[in-house]
Amino acid sequence: MPGATFKGGVAAALFATALVSSQPASAQSPFDNPPPDKIVITVATVNGSGCPAGTAAVAVSPDNTAFTVTYSDYLAQVGKGAKPTDFRKNCQLNLVVHVPQGFTYAIASVDYRGYAHLEKGATSVEKASYYFQGSSNTAAKSHEFTGVFDDNWQATDVSDIATVEWAPCGALRNFNINTELRVNAGTSDTTNTTSFMTMDSTDGSVSTTYHFAWKECPPA
Repeated sequence: MPGATFKGGVAAALFATALVSSQPASAQSPFDNPPPDKIVITVATVNGSGCPAGTAAVAVSPDNTAFTVTYSDYLAQVGKGAKPTDFRKNCQLNLVVHVPQGFTYAIASVDYRGYAHLEKGATSVEKASYYFQGSSNTAAKSHEFTGVFDDNWQATDVSDIATVEWAPCGALRNFNINTELRVNAGTSDTTNTTSFMTMDSTDGSVSTTYHFAWKECPPA
């Protein structure tokens, strides 16, 4: 990539609260009790300049407590060698989540990882929003970075169990994840230097992990 040397991991952690209307009733701890049966997540659509066709993949952990989105071509950059449109990249994932019967879920926390190189005077922002199909509510979080910065980054936001909202019981609603990387040149020297933020690396893809919370639905 022009003007950029990747090392393996960019980061920002976003709070992904699942948005819904109905609250299942259960006294058990949803963070510690995943359903015994496996869940299945399929990608309905992937759109955006940060995730061209074939560059984003979703996998579910064996214990059903998390799912991971892996990107292999997600880079925003400004300066030497960058195109005018490269300063912002985005990706929208529309996921179909098939949950075992009798359970519902929320997204309790999310970890973003990656690598950033920011020259003096440059800044970058990582932003994400989350919502269920048909819901008017959207949870959003952004993280800012300031040059000089040249390192892996990682952060985690965890929701309190009292604040998470749950997918409606007995209804299949697609889950949407919108992410964005934006790099601003600011006062940096864009003639001779390049600043960038990436969710990919030359030595392997960077994973973004979303952690589930679970509850049993009330009897129908």
